[in-house]
Amino acid sequence: MTEPEIHKGLAGVVVDYTAISKVNPESNSLLYRGYPVQELAGHRDMEDVAYLLWNGELPDAAQRQEFDAFERAHRALPEQVIAAIDLLPATAHPMDVARTAVSVMGASHPLAGDNSVEANMEKAATLFAAFPAVVAYDQRRRRGQALVEPRDDLGYSANFLWMTFGEEAPTEVVHAFDVSMVLYAEHSFNASTFTARVITSTLADLHSAVTGAIGALKGALHGGANEAVMHTFEEIGIREDESAEDAAVRAKAWMEDALASKKKVMGFGHRVYKSGDSRVPTMKSALDAMIEYYGRSEILGLYSGLETAMDEAKGIKPNLDYPAGPTYHLMGFDTEMFTPLFIAARITGWTAHVMEQVASNSLIRPLSLYNGPEERHVD
Repeated sequence: MTEPEIHKGLAGVVVDYTAISKVNPESNSLLYRGYPVQELAGHRDMEDVAYLLWNGELPDAAQRQEFDAFERAHRALPEQVIAAIDLLPATAHPMDVARTAVSVMGASHPLAGDNSVEANMEKAATLFAAFPAVVAYDQRRRRGQALVEPRDDLGYSANFLWMTFGEEAPTEVVHAFDVSMVLYAEHSFNASTFTARVITSTLADLHSAVTGAIGALKGALHGGANEAVMHTFEEIGIREDESAEDAAVRAKAWMEDALASKKKVMGFGHRVYKSGDSRVPTMKSALDAMIEYYGRSEILGLYSGLETAMDEAKGIKPNLDYPAGPTYHLMGFDTEMFTPLFIAARITGWTAHVMEQVASNSLIRPLSLYNGPEERHVD
């Protein structure tokens, strides 16, 4: 009898159809509902992209107006969510805070047990609207700062930055942040998205699926690479008065030593992209804008030095997390908040997949090949 082939990690296994996103092998572009993500990041904001992922088309003027009115009316955190966050120690991992907050949001949502199309669309939109306040409040409480209430006269990204820092962000910063949100919004059947679909396939509710997805994203092999990039920069040493050239020399030497000692360096390589992550040039442009705005050429030097050394030694290109990490750092986000920022964006993709799974559901239940002891009996 021929044993079935084992696909560890489900590598190469196609398990379902999706109309939400794909990587186009001809252009190496990530497509959201057919649109290259770099075009969306250049011409549309996060609100438009959320609408696109959920509805399949970009909104017209009337649809966008209606969407904005709903999203802006649901930005404030419910009191029970604030209370739950306050019960957690300020030293708790931010991903644990995020997971707990989403669970509480689900438990207290009036449509908690309703899996209809209309209910899931409303739950997705309310979660998208309110989750930025979770990230903002968690960073502020760790710094001993009070919660900042959301504003309904600012766009999604501008309001996110307002709630985090308590002041209006410059246009350049808002744009760079919005670009990062768009680029992180969706990426097909990655580990956290597949987790959300598995949970949904049992007919569990949307918030349960997102809570599980956050748990998957917490793992070092999936989320956290943007944080790890900054830890690398910090290990090398960030010297604000250093030239880009000098920083690049130090970074290149660090990378050469790291590779020689077989140290794993995060922010490089991707299972899907074989010719480099197509999102990187767009995010790198946003990083360049932040480097220029804040006058931090040493960040460019560290970035370039590491990238050059990795390319020369291994031919491995950066992924999206590599430029995103230092971009968030320059904006003023604490490093441990970087992966929760990923969540804020990916909520749109996760919930789009939840709704797609519900629409054509089959319980996801793979088989395993047993390799333990043969049948035996207790004496």
